[in-house]
Amino acid sequence: MKNKYQNGKIYIIAGYLKGRIINTFNHKRLRPTTNRMKETIFNWISQKIHNAYCLDCFSGSGALGIESISRYAKFATLLEIDQKIYNNLYNNIKQLNIKNINIIRTNTLTWLKINKKKYDIIFLDPPFKENTLQKTIFLLEKTHCIKKSGYIYIENLISNKNIKIPNNWKLWKKKYTSKISYAIYQESTQ
Repeated sequence: MKNKYQNGKIYIIAGYLKGRIINTFNHKRLRPTTNRMKETIFNWISQKIHNAYCLDCFSGSGALGIESISRYAKFATLLEIDQKIYNNLYNNIKQLNIKNINIIRTNTLTWLKINKKKYDIIFLDPPFKENTLQKTIFLLEKTHCIKKSGYIYIENLISNKNIKIPNNWKLWKKKYTSKISYAIYQESTQ
């Protein structure tokens, strides 16, 4: 499947917003998930997304959170630290007339320390050049943000082999592109 991230536009690939556009722009912190990867991810969780509460820890373009809502997630919380990216995301949500998304301009690591909500599905797709993935995994585990049997999506460089996954996160599905690994883990605390 061709990646539809062209000319600063990302297309929603399924659900009630299918075919609608998420406008974006070139920015060093933006690296939208490709359509092929998005399609695979959402095929994996298709039976879990309906009525789910989702958290997108590094929302960037908002593609994963918005795609979740389009596929009938109950609610999505999107975290973004960069003001320009946040403003663009806010404008996209407004243009798409989505009411069940909360966009928060914040540092994800700081926010996770004070968050009290639990989520069914959590997306972790941080900027690769920043070393925040391991810290985020640690905080998610420590703060118990994931509902029992919830799912955690992790996108990472294949070359980054030092990421430690908590023992109670069981690998559910995993795939690779030439440079990126992407996987879904299920929280399995008894």
